[in-house]
Formats: sequence, structure tokens, C-alpha cells
Amino acid sequence: MRTTWNGSISFGLVNIPIGLAPATKPAARASDVSFRLLHRECKTPIKQKRWCPVHDREVGPDEIVKGWEISKGEFVIVEEDDLEAIERDSTSRAIDITGFVPEDAVDPVYFDRTYFLVPAAAIAARRPYVLLQHAMQETGMAALGRFVLAGKEKLCLIRARGDGLALETMYLSEDVYSQAEIDEAVAEADVKDDEVTLARQIIDSLVTEFQPAAQLTSEYRQDLRELLEAKLKGQEPVRPAEPVEDAPVIDLMEALRRSVEEAQKRKEPASRGKAGKPAAPRRRAAKAKSG
Repeated sequence: MRTTWNGSISFGLVNIPIGLAPATKPAARASDVSFRLLHRECKTPIKQKRWCPVHDREVGPDEIVKGWEISKGEFVIVEEDDLEAIERDSTSRAIDITGFVPEDAVDPVYFDRTYFLVPAAAIAARRPYVLLQHAMQETGMAALGRFVLAGKEKLCLIRARGDGLALETMYLSEDVYSQAEIDEAVAEADVKDDEVTLARQIIDSLVTEFQPAAQLTSEYRQDLRELLEAKLKGQEPVRPAEPVEDAPVIDLMEALRRSVEEAQKRKEPASRGKAGKPAAPRRRAAKAKSG
């Protein structure tokens, strides 16, 4: 697996050599199709110029400087040397572990980007990696840490993922909005026991296994690809049919009852399809017989 950063995990006197490999593709942060802005008349890509309205001319890169606006039209000039002076030294190439916390105690809202932690190539150097993974998996703990990536300080959480380790870069606490306003609004609403019972029935009827390849797909991406392929072939793209919306049900209990009925109807054909198929032998039982 190709790594983009190589260093080590450091805690106490232990150093575990690792590499960082992005867990998601570049398309995860944008559409997998990119567009250029063109002049409709001649189909030429548009160029964006850096223009000074005071001097009424285009300015070059050597004429541009960063400015922090302190009031309308007033700026504090910040030179590149000023920013370089406060960048963190990245020569240590170490992820410093500051503590271990229960993994389920960390809200995913703090997660920014996921990386796989790739163990060292040498087999002997992988033992501490495997040891840390086993210990964290068995205890349900995750490691809080910090490191320097491209001159910028990063906060992170290392967690066990399958047989390996994953690293989540994290937002600062001050960068995550508080949901106190939502909590206050919800606290003012009361629900009845029979409403909760019906809501649980809906949830139970829709319980399924998590299958990323089947469930985490984008209908928009598929429609976009079909649209572009049709245009490439000179065909008129087929527009997806507008969904038929049912009239909204005002009464909450009636809406819950209908939802339960619809969920049960969807579940019945699936259960009938499974009926008559022989049950697959359990893996453990097969292993026991073979032994």
C-alpha cells in the first residue's frame, strides 16, 4: 500500500514504525467528475485573473501578500516568513500519544479524515504494531495523539480497525458547533410510550446488515455518468422520473402505524424468497468436523 507520510507511533519508550496511507479516494471529497468553465460561444476554458481594482490591472504572484482584515478595509500584513516561523518542526516524524480513551467516548463529529496505519516492511518491526492493535481491540481503547503533517500540527485518534490500525485526523474542539440549542428544543417535547413502541417496531423491521458496497452508493453519480455518456454519443439524456410523493400524514400515531405496515410488507417478500433455501452450514461447525 502506497504511503504519503512515514514515521512512528511514540508513547513512553515504545516506538512503532508506521506509514500513513489515505483510506479514501480523492473523489470522496468531491465528485468523481470535474468540470471546466467554458465560454459558451467558442467553448474555450475561462481564465481567472488576479485583478487590482485600484490600479485597474492584473497583478503577478510576486505582488500578492496575505492580509488579515481587522476592520472594513483595514488589514494586518502577514509575510510568508512570519507563517514559516510558527510552523511546527516536522523532523521528528513521530505521532506522540498523549493518552488512551474508550473508543466509544469519542464522538465521530470530531473526525476529519481517515488514514490507514501501514506497518513496517520488516517482519520483526511489525510485532509492536500487532501488539498495540491487539491490546487496543481487547480493551476497546483508542489513542489520542498529535503529529506534524506538511508543516501543520494535527490532532488525531488511533483506533483498531479489523486486524490493523486506523488514524483519524480530528477537528479542534472550538471548530465544532455546540448542539445545546437542539438539546434544549428536544427537552421541551414529550413522547408517549405507545409512540415509542411503534417507532421501535419500525426500526426492528428495517434492521439489516451493513454492506458498504451495496448501501453506500450514489444515485447522483450514476445518473451523472449516464448523462455524460449519452451526450458523448450524441443521444438525448434520459431524465429520471419524478418520485411520487404521498400526501403527508398529520397524525403522528397514524404515520407510525402506516410506517410499520409498509415496513412489514417490504420484509415479507424477502422472507418468502429465503424460505425453502437450505440453511448454510455454520463455519465453526464445519471446522469442528474437519478437525
